[in-house]
Amino acid sequence: MSDRIVVCDDEELIRWSLCEHLEQEGYTTIAVANGQECLDAVRQHAPAAVLMDLKMPVMDGLTALRTLRESDNDLPVIVITAHGGVESAIEATRLGASGYIGKPFDLREASLQLARALSEHQLKREVHYLRGRERGGYDEIVGSSPSMQRLFDTLRRLERVDAPTVIIQGESGTGKDLVARAIHARGPRRAAPFTEIDCTALPEHLMESELFGHERGAFTDARATKRGLFEVAGGGVLFLDEIGELPLGMQSKLLRALENRKFRRVGGVADIPMNTAVVAATNRNLRDEVKAGRFREDLFFRLHVVPIEVPALRERKEDIPELVTFFIERLNKSFNRSIKGTNGKAMELLQRYAWPGNVRELRNVLERTVILLAEDVIQPGDLPPELRFQPAANDGAGGTATGDGPFVLPDAGVDLEAVEKGLLRQALARTVGNQSAAARLLGITRYALRYRMEKFGFTA
Repeated sequence: MSDRIVVCDDEELIRWSLCEHLEQEGYTTIAVANGQECLDAVRQHAPAAVLMDLKMPVMDGLTALRTLRESDNDLPVIVITAHGGVESAIEATRLGASGYIGKPFDLREASLQLARALSEHQLKREVHYLRGRERGGYDEIVGSSPSMQRLFDTLRRLERVDAPTVIIQGESGTGKDLVARAIHARGPRRAAPFTEIDCTALPEHLMESELFGHERGAFTDARATKRGLFEVAGGGVLFLDEIGELPLGMQSKLLRALENRKFRRVGGVADIPMNTAVVAATNRNLRDEVKAGRFREDLFFRLHVVPIEVPALRERKEDIPELVTFFIERLNKSFNRSIKGTNGKAMELLQRYAWPGNVRELRNVLERTVILLAEDVIQPGDLPPELRFQPAANDGAGGTATGDGPFVLPDAGVDLEAVEKGLLRQALARTVGNQSAAARLLGITRYALRYRMEKFGFTA
């Protein structure tokens, strides 16, 4: 057994006795003295469960439990309450505590409560997993198309393998972060922390300190020693999002750490062993980046131990009805709505659209629609202009279904400027900003395209 358990109590003797007892039973324990330290330990160590006193200084147990639940954390928590604290224990149960034990308590009772809470939590995870399989998904990733089934098959194989390096590739908005979280949640390192960093968020000198840490005095503002994410992640998973944006100098330092499985803090002289699995993600074509000299070839091959490709939404449009149902259920809960779904015409528009922003764009469109919807079923008129005013279906002979042009004018008319702006945005998104290609899609000259870009403020 290797489950981490946080033991939180302001009485040192109780902390010590609980930790000693649980470690004899095979658990790994982390002792903390108040609710704030407990929250910090949960964030840093991703424990399997928490044993927590209710009355403590700095932050009491109820406040800590409430904070955990507000962050949508279903971590099993067993509360410890003194004699006469039944009301507090009932309140803790209402907030989602898995159980409670009263002081003075028998250590064997704590073991039984803990074993039961862990068993129930595992059962919930299995039910969630089976429901995901029924709908053709994997954790929070939804889809039944052949391309998604291939993705899920790869993820299921990774459940049994402790892969040191995984690279996830796909366009922006396809859900690469969800894939990374699923790899951690289902893999051998699920009991250890999941830590992530956006490689576009920091300049190179700060990125090195963030990843590897620094020693006190290593640079002007280094007033104290800082542990980097490779240390904080411990035996868990470090997710490097948008790794294609890393500067070349930082790429070489990352490569050394991955190759040698050790690193040094900035300003340090001692090597620190690296026991962290690395999951990287990028929306760039790294082979093209290597050819252009923007990405190191040796790092490319080091990362491509297990490559995973996340398909664009336009390549799996048969998943759109399933995704729409999934998002509407979520949004109903978030906004206290009772939207039943879409009608046939609205779904047809959703499936016909190219979705340059992928699943993220679909979710944003549905969120805006659910918030503003007056009825309980989404109609075509409830969708944004870029979906309502799409080209009509081709008649197979180079013309259109109506013969009057590529668009069908609705009875209520249109906002022509909104249509023009929407088509311009789509063309630029589909061609990834290539103005010549976008102009060809719209059947206009590049100069005409630039005029319209300036008109709508797209020059940036």
